[in-house]
Amino acid sequence: MKRAYQSEMFTGVIVSSVIGFASYVYTLFGNTIPSFFAVYFKEIGAALIMMAVFVFAIAWILKAKPHKKPQKYLIKVFDICGVETRIDGIRSEFKTHDVAWSFMKEYKKFYPLYNFALVSDLPNSERLTIYRYL
Repeated sequence: MKRAYQSEMFTGVIVSSVIGFASYVYTLFGNTIPSFFAVYFKEIGAALIMMAVFVFAIAWILKAKPHKKPQKYLIKVFDICGVETRIDGIRSEFKTHDVAWSFMKEYKKFYPLYNFALVSDLPNSERLTIYRYL
């Protein structure tokens, strides 16, 4: 009887140590390690999202912005039928966009039956690029 009692006690010690070890492993891999790395994974995720937004913004800016600004702007004059014509005494070549736009608005006041287009020749374009039409 003494031997059976010792065997049961030894079995109980083994079972309780296995359960204790399993509980320790469960706590270690279920709570401790994930909670330790969760903070870093959140930060890494936020950093990846910010990098993706930054890359998208840079790509959009490079795509949307013309790489080279035109060196000169021209004002083209069109009559009522849409045929390009020439009016004597008006200035048609400008170095800056704002000055050309200002002159074009004034020409529209003086010549209401004509239409005006602010154009420029970009390096990679086969045709003139229209910036404004009035």
